[in-house]
Amino acid sequence: MTGITPEAFVLGMSAIGAACTGLAAIGVGIGQGFAAGKAVEGVARQPEAQGDLIKVMVLGMAITETMGIFSLIVSIVLLFANPLVGMLS
Repeated sequence: MTGITPEAFVLGMSAIGAACTGLAAIGVGIGQGFAAGKAVEGVARQPEAQGDLIKVMVLGMAITETMGIFSLIVSIVLLFANPLVGMLS
């Protein structure tokens, strides 16, 4: 690593870390799609339970979405307000 400064190394690794947290968005999308599909199946089987199923589905999607929001925040911090660069000095 003769040509890489420590700051460049930290910024590069932070970019890779931010990209990895972007994978969490894929998981959130898959999870929410799966939950919505199962809720539709449940309503198709028991239409009288639609209210209960929708409530549980919306609550589950809200909890799932928090992971996506947290990963977005981590990505933004790593890319634009990186606390690790300040530790190098």
